[in-house]
Amino acid sequence: MLKNHIIQKWSSLFFAVVLSLTITACGTNPVTKKKEFQFVSESQEISIGKENYSPARQSQGGDYIIDPDLTAYVQSVGNRLAKVSDRPELPFEFVILNDSIPNAWAMPGGKIAFNRGLLYELNSEAELAAVLGHEITHAAARHGAKSMERGIFMQGAMIAVGIASQNKNYGNLLVGASQVGAQMATMKYGRDAESEADHYGMDYMKKAGYDPAAAVTLQETFVRLSQGKQSSFIEGLFASHPPSQERVEANKASLQRLGAGGEMGKDIYAEKVAKLKATQPAYKAYDEGVKALVKGDTATATKKAQEAIRIEPREARFQELLGDVAMAQKKPNDAIGLYAKAIQLQPDYFKPQVQTGIALYNLGRKAEAEPYLKKANSLLPTAPAALYLGEIAEERGDVDAALQNYQMAAGSDSDIGKEANSRGVRIDLPRNPAKYIESGPVVDNAGNLFAVVQNDTSLPVGRVQVRVIKYDAQTGRAVGQSQPMIINGVQPGKRNQIAIGERIQTPQEARLYKVVVEAAELAK
Repeated sequence: MLKNHIIQKWSSLFFAVVLSLTITACGTNPVTKKKEFQFVSESQEISIGKENYSPARQSQGGDYIIDPDLTAYVQSVGNRLAKVSDRPELPFEFVILNDSIPNAWAMPGGKIAFNRGLLYELNSEAELAAVLGHEITHAAARHGAKSMERGIFMQGAMIAVGIASQNKNYGNLLVGASQVGAQMATMKYGRDAESEADHYGMDYMKKAGYDPAAAVTLQETFVRLSQGKQSSFIEGLFASHPPSQERVEANKASLQRLGAGGEMGKDIYAEKVAKLKATQPAYKAYDEGVKALVKGDTATATKKAQEAIRIEPREARFQELLGDVAMAQKKPNDAIGLYAKAIQLQPDYFKPQVQTGIALYNLGRKAEAEPYLKKANSLLPTAPAALYLGEIAEERGDVDAALQNYQMAAGSDSDIGKEANSRGVRIDLPRNPAKYIESGPVVDNAGNLFAVVQNDTSLPVGRVQVRVIKYDAQTGRAVGQSQPMIINGVQPGKRNQIAIGERIQTPQEARLYKVVVEAAELAK
């Protein structure tokens, strides 16, 4: 089917490194110094991280841009640690994501993200360094690359995508490369990788001049929070970095080896996060508004969004929430104006772009909708944007562009994906019938040959034209072919057949016949 074709396409792109499996690749881990098989090269690590960093950030709330000084501060701490890591040559990047869930993650090639929500929970620059050192180790020790290599050996299939809370309505609507980026950002490492990240992350802290004791106390705090089942941590950091007393004890052993002492940086950290903490009530109100809207409570959602805007009028997400409320109330014109404010505050975030496009499309203003949908898909490919772009292209007669967009949308496991799959099949099946209809010869107990076709689409097929070619058993060359034959009516997932008009003596002789699908049309 069309959808399976797209999934296979993106899986093959993501795991293109499988091509290198023909080459023996034994290397030394740059951090542990242990010998290991390495099928993902450093250049591939860097390329994969670079390609997927932006889509992953978009899928988890986008970048936090309200306080550029805070971002610069986190980057300075990250760069300080990266310089003393075992791979300082990697193109490390550090961003703050606009997500209240406490979390942090690293992609291959040194692409690291730190959620706004985790910054609320730390108490010193050394604790910040402990988290960043841990993530830097994941990148330096090739943990992401190793997970991909294991995936190659197992099956190379993408797992379910995790999405930040404010974007759960788009969680199953990501398509193409955006699925890969989101999956990589939510990747879970094994116990050994987590232990290595703790161990060498503390080494980097010490080398950079930070007190590694902060890694011990921070892990102790995480254990207490996990026992208290603090939901925000369980949704975020603890899902991919589960704390344990075992990790606390291992960190204590590392501290004894390294020796306590170094910068703690409580005052400078408090100064740098002061603006962020001052606006925390705004984001708390926003998160409550999002949850209220999911429940259909538009009055509470509006109240919470307005409360958030009063505290922090520069935040695009708050205007976006008001736009979502207007959409829920079926007021697309109001929504467009509110999304415009969000786009003005943060032009390079996908959601208000795609929502504006949808609102304009629903109003029949399709020409105006198209640039917003294209902009949204350039930031984060989603099924709704691709479906509407496909419909717009099909209406103006650009069949190739329509099919391309339908194929993209069909990669989503959603009703929209199913709709796009059907639309794509309607366009493509008459042009490429053999892609959707399997065919072959079968023989009955009396030796009569039949041409059989199977409909692999979700749509009923009206007519299938086939031709049967016969091959010589000795030379393998074609020695004859039938006239075109018509098979009428094949339901989705079902088969139909037509007698070829020949009899054979043994079932093995059926292999000398090939059934070719020449044309097909969908049922009317």
